[in-house]
Amino acid sequence: MTWWALVNPGAGNGAAEADLAARIRAALADHDVDATIHVTLSADHLRDLVRRGAEEGATRFLAVGGDGTASLVTDALMHLPWDEPPTLGILPAGSGSDFVRTFGFSQKLEETVRHLTGDEAYLVDVGRLEGSWGVRHFLNVADVGVLAATVERAERMTRRWGALRYKLAFWLALPGFAKGPISVRTERRAFEGEAITVVLANGQYFGAGVNIAPRATLMDGVLDVQVFTVSKARIPLLYRKATRGLHLGDPGVQRYRAAEVTVETSSPWPIEVDGDYLGETPVRVSVLPGALRFKI
Repeated sequence: MTWWALVNPGAGNGAAEADLAARIRAALADHDVDATIHVTLSADHLRDLVRRGAEEGATRFLAVGGDGTASLVTDALMHLPWDEPPTLGILPAGSGSDFVRTFGFSQKLEETVRHLTGDEAYLVDVGRLEGSWGVRHFLNVADVGVLAATVERAERMTRRWGALRYKLAFWLALPGFAKGPISVRTERRAFEGEAITVVLANGQYFGAGVNIAPRATLMDGVLDVQVFTVSKARIPLLYRKATRGLHLGDPGVQRYRAAEVTVETSSPWPIEVDGDYLGETPVRVSVLPGALRFKI
């Protein structure tokens, strides 16, 4: 079957569109993968292309770019009616392709393209955010607080830094972001107190390889929810722990597993989803179990 491919020409450090297209076509040809390639011009254009693909009978969609591209394709798919879950494939070509790390994929599209052959796929969960902006679905990780402020700062930095810009943005955003009172309610438990960020993880990695949710799975119908109450002084140590997935035992991290989460803050906090700034709190989060087939 043919893949309906959505290519983000601005992914990563903004390599020339012609160069990226040539790489994609060569990689697909090397593995005899049939695809109709569509270059996206904007988020709205991407959604229109996904809708057009569905109208023409496509059920296998290929996101070529970073986590943001895969997330936008997922969101577009989830806004459409399906008799059976559609299939999503990913070729990493962005500054951060962390979702595929959960499956042990390479970060090079020429190596990852082999996963598009055959029929093997996993039914995976999709996250759903609802707030003043409307409804937004996500594939990998959403954040509320200082980590979202990091993404907001990174979006203003030059893409020539690649994945490094997120790490630089984190240290630039941290000094100006204050801890504050926050309410996190799930279907079974609740947290009320001072915190600096909340992580809502479907996948295991974010931030260019940080193992933020080592116990998360994509097929259990729940999100891995982490509330960080740590002081700013201890954040450098906790960040080093999180890079290797060793932070969950830290007393500054409260962890929950939940299918429904509501996050409210005393003043508006930023929200990011899969590397893109979304809006501000409050936010309601839920899970769509097995809503997507991910091609492995």
